[in-house]
Amino acid sequence: MHEIIEFLDVSKRFGDVAVFEHLDLAIGTGRVTALVGASGSGKSTLLQMINGVLVPDDGRVEVFGDPVPDAHHSAFRRRIGYAVQGTGLFPHLRIDANIGLLGKLERWSALELDGRIDELMTLMDLDPELRNRYPHELSGGQQQRVGICRAMLLRPEILLLDEPFSGVDPLTRDEIHERFGELMRVEPATVVLVTHDMHEAVRLASELVVLEAGRVLQAGGVNEVVEQPANAAVARLVERVHGVH
Repeated sequence: MHEIIEFLDVSKRFGDVAVFEHLDLAIGTGRVTALVGASGSGKSTLLQMINGVLVPDDGRVEVFGDPVPDAHHSAFRRRIGYAVQGTGLFPHLRIDANIGLLGKLERWSALELDGRIDELMTLMDLDPELRNRYPHELSGGQQQRVGICRAMLLRPEILLLDEPFSGVDPLTRDEIHERFGELMRVEPATVVLVTHDMHEAVRLASELVVLEAGRVLQAGGVNEVVEQPANAAVARLVERVHGVH
């Protein structure tokens, strides 16, 4: 399996608090990899180091075969989509403007941009009439779908998802999972999904990375981790999902 993201002896601290010490982790191309673990285990910090928002104190992070650049991030980040908890939509922009923001910055033509917005909204099962509404006029589930559309606008090679499906009712979440799965079938990408929900991880991912207090407890295929937990801590985390996958 070709590795598109690698953490090589990475340490990261915030003041006196060490989030990671000598972390080694590889994430393969074309897979959906879920990072799971309790709050404070370092999941979101990993995502932010992948796209260069945070810089390791020691070691290095390699993406696309090269170290994450410490300057001139724009070209690098165009290859990475990012969707966060709470959607991060701009409240003063209509839905089409939220989705198409990066396309405007890339100076796409109006025709190309409109076509791409329509394409993504269709894939995420969003009614075209929502284009002219503002985020507060949409349901939470609709806003989350819009956030995914925006993250996928430039057809990124890597998609980073930080708890993007949280905060909605289970039925709505199931529907969003289905649409996201269809999107990945049509426009496959390497996905790194941060979630505290093992059911969600098992449903969407092919690979699992279980984190605890900045340590990788186990990394491997979903079936391997669920059926053969490496230790008692992993077993406690996955015991609730037997029969889901």
